[in-house]
Amino acid sequence: MDIIIWLLLLFLLTYEPVIGYLDFQKFGQGVKTDPNARIKYYNNAIIGLWVPTIIIVFLILFTELTFKEIGLTLPVINTEPLGKWVTYLGLGTGLIYIVSILYYVIGYQFSDKIRREISIKKKEEWEKSVVALLLPVTEKEKKRWNYVSLTAGLTEEVIYRGFAIFAFAYLFPNLSTWIIILLASLTFGLAHTYQGFVMGVIRTAIFAGLFCIIFISTGSIIPLIILHFLIDYIAKLGE
Repeated sequence: MDIIIWLLLLFLLTYEPVIGYLDFQKFGQGVKTDPNARIKYYNNAIIGLWVPTIIIVFLILFTELTFKEIGLTLPVINTEPLGKWVTYLGLGTGLIYIVSILYYVIGYQFSDKIRREISIKKKEEWEKSVVALLLPVTEKEKKRWNYVSLTAGLTEEVIYRGFAIFAFAYLFPNLSTWIIILLASLTFGLAHTYQGFVMGVIRTAIFAGLFCIIFISTGSIIPLIILHFLIDYIAKLGE
């Protein structure tokens, strides 16, 4: 099992930071002339996330690794690993975050004010963000984005929270919990190298740190799967 874990970690540390970056650069050129470029990119992203996830599932099925160890279990609050203050601060921040996202997702369906607000924010994103090209435009792209959001929510939490935290703790048992959180967060940040160093690697690593705290505090990635899905899903809203 050790060899497979090492190989998966090396894959995470090299494939997305390098191949993912190059693919995005290629996509950035192709989307200007190919009307199907986004759909193709979405399809490749879905496949690229499911492959390592399926390998992790097989690892669970054929080794001593369990679904519970990677967080596929019901959440139970445990303040022992990180202490009460960090635990409840992390959970509270996550709760506020998910409520605010639900406010916009639900409000978008019923409020003209919220629809305008989201549309303005999306236009601003198009003007300043390198990843704006990824956002769906046509109805077909928005429908496919649903699958991208669901895939990212499920697979990235399995890979970068459940598996990565387990893998670092398993391979380096003497590391502190905070170092493991840092390593797992940076791994996830590096997977977003294509978004740029500050907005991609650093910002994403900070969010990943919060997600790691929530996972370690609850022993479950199920709340994170829901939150992650909503964060990606909201990107399709707006004109």
